[in-house]
Amino acid sequence: TSSGSQLAGTAFIAIGFWAWSEKGVLSDLTQVTRLHGFDPVWGVLVVGTVTFILGFAGCVGALRENICLLKFFSGVIGFIFFLELTAAVLAFVFQGQVREWINDFFLANVKAYREDIDLQNLIDSLQKLNHCCGAKEPNDWNLNVYFNCSNENPSREKCGVPFSCCISDPADTVVNTQCGYDVRRSGTPAQWGNTIYVKGCMMALEEWLPRNLYIVAGVFIVISLLQMVGIFLARTLIGDIEKVKFNYY
Repeated sequence: TSSGSQLAGTAFIAIGFWAWSEKGVLSDLTQVTRLHGFDPVWGVLVVGTVTFILGFAGCVGALRENICLLKFFSGVIGFIFFLELTAAVLAFVFQGQVREWINDFFLANVKAYREDIDLQNLIDSLQKLNHCCGAKEPNDWNLNVYFNCSNENPSREKCGVPFSCCISDPADTVVNTQCGYDVRRSGTPAQWGNTIYVKGCMMALEEWLPRNLYIVAGVFIVISLLQMVGIFLARTLIGDIEKVKFNYY
C-alpha cells in the first residue's frame, strides 16, 4: 500500500509540473504570484507531495524496520485525520461563516477566470455540472473585467457570461462558446432563464449537499477507516520491532 501511495504521489507531482510546463510557469515563475485566483495545479502538487512523503516513509520504514519513519508515518496520518475531523466539526458549527468564505472564494476566482486555463476549466466544469452561474447569480460576472457591463469595457464578452452558464441542447454536437454573449445586456434574470442558468452555484451546492449527505458521510467514513488501519498497522509493526530488539539485547 505504501509503495502504491508513493507511485501515486510521484504521478501527481509529475502531472502538476507537466501542467505548469504547458502553461509556461516553469520558465516564468512570476506567473504563480501574478494569479489572483486559485491555481488547481497547487492542489495536485500538494496532494502528490503529501502522498509521496507518506508512501516513502511507510514503505522504507517497513522494509528497513525504521521506527522513526514508521512513527512519522503514523503521526502524519493521525494529524491529517485530526485536521479532517476538526474541519468537519467547524464547518457544521459555523455553517454561515463557511458559506460566506466559500462565496468570497468563488467570487475571487470569478475575477481571475481568464488568468489561468486550469482555473477557467474548473469553473466551467462546476457551472456545467451543477447547472449554475456565478456565486449567487449571473450578475456576479460583472466582477470580471471581460464580462462586466461598464461603458469602458471594450471586450466582446461585455454583459455576457461564460458558455458554461448556457442551457445546452442535448442535440448539439458542437459547443457554442459564444452562447453567453450579450445575455445580460437587457431583460431580467427571469427572462435570462430561457438561455442561461440563473441559479447561483452557492444555492446549487446547498441543494446538492442534503441530497448526497449519505454519500459524503460514507466517503468520509471510508477515508477515516483507511487512515485508522494505516495507523494501526504502523503501530503494530513498531511494537513488533521494539519487542524483537528488546529480546535481542
